[in-house]
Amino acid sequence: MNKTEFIGAVAAKAGLSKVDAKKAVDAFIDTVASELKAGEKVAILGFGSFSVAEKAARKGVNPRTKAIIDIPARKSVKFKAGAELANVVK
Repeated sequence: MNKTEFIGAVAAKAGLSKVDAKKAVDAFIDTVASELKAGEKVAILGFGSFSVAEKAARKGVNPRTKAIIDIPARKSVKFKAGAELANVVK
């Protein structure tokens, strides 16, 4: 499912127009992104939580040349599914 299909599904389930559903989905994405950028954690009960994880610097190998390279430290987004969401897949 891509973003357009997701917006259509949200519109159908919530009884909204696709324009209003797009605004809601975009607002959700913008809110989560701004909170993560500020270093905050976003937890939605039953769905899951988004947080920022620190990845340490490490050594790697260039697969083409087999040379050792330095991979710098970075931050990445981490998502942990909530209990209700995890049980849907089982």
